[in-house]
Amino acid sequence: MTSNNGALVLFSGGQDSTTCLAWALDRYARVETIGFDYGQRHAVELRVRPTLLQKTRGLSAGWDARLGEDHMIDLSLISAISDTALTSDVAIAMQENGLPNTFVPGRNLLFLTVAATVAYRRGLDVLVGGMCETDFSGYPDCRDDTVKALQVALNLGMATRLKLETPLMWIDKAATWKLAHDLGGQPLVDLIREDTHTCYLGERGALHDWGYGCGTCPACELRARGYREYSAAAV
Repeated sequence: MTSNNGALVLFSGGQDSTTCLAWALDRYARVETIGFDYGQRHAVELRVRPTLLQKTRGLSAGWDARLGEDHMIDLSLISAISDTALTSDVAIAMQENGLPNTFVPGRNLLFLTVAATVAYRRGLDVLVGGMCETDFSGYPDCRDDTVKALQVALNLGMATRLKLETPLMWIDKAATWKLAHDLGGQPLVDLIREDTHTCYLGERGALHDWGYGCGTCPACELRARGYREYSAAAV
């Protein structure tokens, strides 16, 4: 059942955010999207966003009617103050603190804070993000406790009743593929396979059964394994 509330979806152009966009379009009467240019190494994700949005509209007349404005925000300051494998051309490796060097400190905190500011201005009362702590790289700003704490802080600081929704928080990548199928059938699954981008290295050479990517970075490994498990369960 569609809610009359308005939602702003953190939309990167990847598998998770595209699934979250479909989830929001299935639930909210008005949906807008927001993306961030933070000097990411895989900036190709920004280039696929317009096509993804256009093709998502084509999947459903209802979705087309509900999908509104897209907002692109310059957060290049993140790359200026970060030294990570997502903002520099360095090898992906584990750090002494137990986190991969693909972790960009403060990234999701900034994303959600900026998104909340845009939502405030646009009269939207729900933020939707693809954070997940079930099948992820261990990033602390993807955890449910972080999101809930930030929701409290944002609402206290802006005197709002903003709700942060994370539909993927407790499901793995196989279930994320299945959720996409449940929401938009095979056309949405095919759209995610062929038009989204997740690979940290920005590789868009060969099209694998799970999509484009290098196949070896953590993002590709999670996506490919999830697709194999989803496909096996669907047989």
